[in-house]
Amino acid sequence: MNNDQNPRSEQLDGGAHAAPDGPPQPPVQEVTGRQRLKAGLWPPRLSRAQLIVAVLLFGLGLGLAIQVRSTSDDSALRGARQEDLVRILDEVDDRTQRLEDEKQRLEDQRAELENSSDQAEEARKQTLEKERQLGILAGTVAAEGPGITLTITDPSGAVAPDMLLDALQELRAAGAEAIEVNGVRVVANTYFSGDAGDVQVDGKKIEAPYEFSVIGKPQDLEPALNIPGGVVQTLEKEQATVLVEQSDDIVVDALRPAQRPDYARSSTP
Repeated sequence: MNNDQNPRSEQLDGGAHAAPDGPPQPPVQEVTGRQRLKAGLWPPRLSRAQLIVAVLLFGLGLGLAIQVRSTSDDSALRGARQEDLVRILDEVDDRTQRLEDEKQRLEDQRAELENSSDQAEEARKQTLEKERQLGILAGTVAAEGPGITLTITDPSGAVAPDMLLDALQELRAAGAEAIEVNGVRVVANTYFSGDAGDVQVDGKKIEAPYEFSVIGKPQDLEPALNIPGGVVQTLEKEQATVLVEQSDDIVVDALRPAQRPDYARSSTP
């Protein structure tokens, strides 16, 4: 009896040949640390306070990005040379001073009108003075005063109309009040056309040497032409010769006919 039970007992104890009592069970997979981290982070579970903080941080980052971008827009000035920055600052100061002078002049005129015993006569005088000033700007009245003479010789015929226009614009920016080019009065709508060596001003042909008679503050006009990379250096690269002379008595007497507007009428009754 004991001999019959031992072999079966040994078979069952070995487990290698015993049939399972039920269906096979899937192996249990061990959860890794990465899977636990992923399960903890997603899907996100945000509280109301965390959401508000996230929105505030996003707004702060966006503001910083905009600030950095706007600051980088000044790269042109940041890379400029010291002498160029000094020139730009001087030009801004000069324009500010001119505006302050104009403001003071208008305030003085107002005070004269308010304090004058004969306000009608004072108003008439100021009207005539204003008419004279507008006539100078419109080119219908001759003018004289301190300024400069700019003479450009062009032996190689390389000076183009746009170079002369650049000189004109630089003079205007420096405070020129009246300008004449080779006998042609410069006004608000003056233009240069043609080709190098064949230049026209307002449709009138002019020939070298090109002579600008300019009324304004000489101490502002001459430096504006001689800035590094400015009008004088550009013209000299084209083998042109540039001469700038200051004077206390510049005469601009080329006149433009007064033009009556076709459609515009005064809105003052």
